[in-house]
Parts: sequence; C-alpha cells; structure tokens
Amino acid sequence: MLLKSRREEPVPIPVGCDRDHPQITQITHQKRVGTSEVFDRRTSKYSHQAKVPSTKDKARSTMTEWETIIGLEIHAQLSTESKIFCGCSTRFGDEPNANTCPVCLGLPGALPVLNKRAVELGARAALALGLQINNCSIFARKNYFYPDLPKGYQISQYDQPFSANGELEIMTAERDQAGHPVQWRSKKIRITRLHLEEDAGKNVHEGLPDVDRFSYIDLNRAGTPLAEIVTEPEFRSSWEAYDYVNHVRRTLQWVGASEADMEKGNLRCEANVSVRRKGDQTFGTKVELKNLNSVRFMQRAIEYEITRQVGVLESGGRLVQETRLWDDRAMETRTMRSKEEAHDYRYFPEPDLPPLIVSDQFIEHVRSSLPELPEARRKRFMDQYGLSFADASQLTAERALADYYERAAEASGNPKAAANWIRSELLRELETAGISADASPVKPENLAALVRLIDEGKISGKQGKEVLVDMFGTGDSPTAIIKKRGLVQLSDTGEIDRLIDEVIAGNQAQLAQYRSGKEALFGFFVGQVLKASKGKANPKIVNDRLREKLRG
Repeated sequence: MLLKSRREEPVPIPVGCDRDHPQITQITHQKRVGTSEVFDRRTSKYSHQAKVPSTKDKARSTMTEWETIIGLEIHAQLSTESKIFCGCSTRFGDEPNANTCPVCLGLPGALPVLNKRAVELGARAALALGLQINNCSIFARKNYFYPDLPKGYQISQYDQPFSANGELEIMTAERDQAGHPVQWRSKKIRITRLHLEEDAGKNVHEGLPDVDRFSYIDLNRAGTPLAEIVTEPEFRSSWEAYDYVNHVRRTLQWVGASEADMEKGNLRCEANVSVRRKGDQTFGTKVELKNLNSVRFMQRAIEYEITRQVGVLESGGRLVQETRLWDDRAMETRTMRSKEEAHDYRYFPEPDLPPLIVSDQFIEHVRSSLPELPEARRKRFMDQYGLSFADASQLTAERALADYYERAAEASGNPKAAANWIRSELLRELETAGISADASPVKPENLAALVRLIDEGKISGKQGKEVLVDMFGTGDSPTAIIKKRGLVQLSDTGEIDRLIDEVIAGNQAQLAQYRSGKEALFGFFVGQVLKASKGKANPKIVNDRLREKLRG
C-alpha cells in the first residue's frame, strides 16, 4: 500500500503514477515551491532581478563569450534480485510497499547485511568504466530527512569509496539544427569515484486523490543497490554530457551491471552546471539540475540552464548555488531549493557494517570475466570487417546486436552486406516487434544464408526483402521460403534472351525511338522483360543482354 504525506504546497514537478491505492498511513512534512527568479542574499528571497532568456537569446553572439562547465552524477541501480542490505525483492512494478522488511524500513533493532552480488556488479561497472577498485572501502551514514528515507539516513560511502580515479574515453560530437552529429571526436573523461549505496523510496505526486495536499510514498525502491558515478567537471557542452551518459548506460548494460533503463528509474542523472567568461580560471556559481528522466531531457535542461545563467549575468544579475528541477512540459528549469552552501550530511562510518575488503584476486577474477567492451568492439568491427564509424557504432549499440552481427558476418562471407541487411531491414522488423536481436525469429545463420543467396544471384535484392519479412514472421530458412513461394531468380541467359526477343518483337515503335536516340526508353524495355519473367529474371543479366540486343 502507499503511505501518505501531507504537503502544505504543491510540488512543482509531478512524477507519473496511476496505481490504485488501498488504505494508507499519514505522515506530515513540508515542501516549499521554488520559482525561476534570482535569489537575493540580503533579503533571503527570490526576486525578479533578471529575465530568463528566450529561445532567440540563445543565438546571440554573447553566448560565444562564455564557457560552460558541467559535472555529472549518475545513479545506476545494480541488477541484483534482492536489495543491498536485506533479502527483499528489487522487482519493478510490484504493489506499492510490498517489497519491504524491518531492515529497509529502518525499524529499531534491524541490522544490515551486505549483498555480495551487489559488490560483484559494482566491480564489473567500475572496471568497465576504467576506475581503480580500492581493496578497502567504508560504508557511511549520510544523514538527512526526507519522507521517502525511512531511517532518516542513507547508507552510502564517503571518504573511502569502493573505486576511484577513473578515466574513460568517449566519442562525442556537437549537433546541427536537426540534431545530427557534426563531427565525431574522442574525449577523455576523468571519473572521480564510483561508490556503492542504497536507494531511497519514491514520492508519488500524480494520478491519485488529493495530490495537491498529499504526497504518496512507495518504499519498494528503498534499499535497492546503487552505483553512484561522479565525474570531474569535464564537460563543456550539453552534447558532451549527452554522449557520456549514453556511453555509460550502454557500458553498464553491456557488462550486465545494470539494466540502466531511465523509464523504470534504475538510471538517474544529475548535472552540475556553471558558466564563466572565456579565459577565467575560477569556476562560476554551480547549479544542480534534478528530475532528468531521460538523456534527451538532460541535454535540454543543461542547454536551457546555460542560456538562463548567461542571461542573468549579462543583465547584471547574480546567480546563487541552488538545486533546480527540469519541467519537460514547460521546457524550463525551476528552483527546488537554495543550496548556497554544501549540505552538512554529518557523515560518519556505518557502525553496523564492517569495512568492505576485496582482494586483488577478486578484482582480477571480475576483470577476466568481462566481455570485450563496446568501444573496443566498435574499433575491431571497423578494422576487421571494413565498416564505417557510423555502421560499427550502430551495430555495437547493444551487446546482443553486436553478437548477432558477428555471427551473421562470419557465416555470410560478406560482412558489409550482412551489416547493411541488419541495419536497413532487420532492425526495422525488430523495432516494430519491440524485441532485441537475441530474440529475433531470424537466426544469424539464416540471415547469412539470405546474403549468400543474393550474392550468388539466386534471388534479387528486392526479392530478398520480401523473403526476410517472411523469415521474420515464420522463422523459416530463406531456402524454404524461396521454394515455397517459387522465387528462385532466373539467371539462364538462353531463357532471358527468349524473353527479350519477345518484348522487342512486341514493341517495334519503342525500338525505333530508342535506336533514334531516345535512350530513356531503356528502362521501359527492362520493365517489360522483368514483367514477362514475373519478376524472377536476374536484373544484371537482363541489363547486359538487353543493351546488346537493342544495339541490333
């Protein structure tokens, strides 16, 4: 069941929920609603000192005089079946507050026990992202009050994290007005740390009665294991941040550390954004952005915030360190709370958990179990199979797709053709069906067989597309479908010559026009021959033989 919390003012950014709610318990708390005005330190109030820039302002030349500084924090839920300090299920979508126990509810006397699988998955994530795992790390209590935090503190890590000092190379590009990459380039990102912690519960602000007066609390998520990944302030544009988050998300999925599905809430991102005039060495006032429910929303929020901050400073206003929420309906950020100074979370070592000790042997065991990582595989696809950057990137977007392609490429003997058929035809069918490559009814070996049949001239490319649709619907081999539908391509030159002769004999007027210089009629003759063959004639042979015969 959902817990109910009184709200004195409405929360600015609701989170969707449409579950029915049974009997509930009530607790009280207060939330202040922010605006997008500027904070005045003298009065401790927000006032209209500066206008938030419009979209047109973004294109003003003053933007080129500023530099953007962005740091990112990613919270990824690790793919364990149970929570990090208790045995409750982490299953998504269950009845609210069904997956709870005295430990994750913070009841007196309940003691946490560390989930070994969470440590293993955290290690996979850390090594895949280029971090160094520390042999000893300490869990700490992070103290703060929020209705969805039952204990009044979060078990996290502070000065001795699970892993630190990472460096990750990503591919990034700015985008044109249509959102297309302009020029890909590599960029190295320093990752400060990846530490382990427990998640909080979830406040629900939409789809239930009296949401203007109450928040509803679901504690199923409380205690699920998280890896928090914190970067240095390395990013200089919203698109760099966008490409980094996509890279991390793909890597976590690739090594099986996290589903990294933002729609389910098991990957969340926060951005710290500031601006400074180009040439300045000191950082500007940092603003933290929350409620970034997709990578695209994160990019838009950062872009908006850059424009807002520059507009405030250009108009003589000043910025305050604060936390802002992204409103994807209004397409703007709004103040959530002032954050002029860092929170005093009163960290101290968790007394109920011993230090986490991992051996070098454990680290090497995890490292040796990792698959070939996506960037390494992309580069190998380009070198080994002669694929372009764009093609190799698309085929390594998911591990299952990369595995599928490699099997098809090897079996077909034509890696480029296999890549083209997967990218242009198979992916469309997979997307329509809403399934991934590892669930495809078309086995990689059957796709390879289809490529070989086309290369051998037994069917045309056009026929191949029809065959693939049938293969996807039935799971049959291309040979069986071709035989069933009678689609074997006609390549017998004697039979094709006979069809050409019949077409020429029946179209003497067009023949005379062609021979008098109207060469556009060649397409007419090709179409007639293919029609006479019921689409079975090999187009290349038809073209070659027809040109010879039309010359006379």
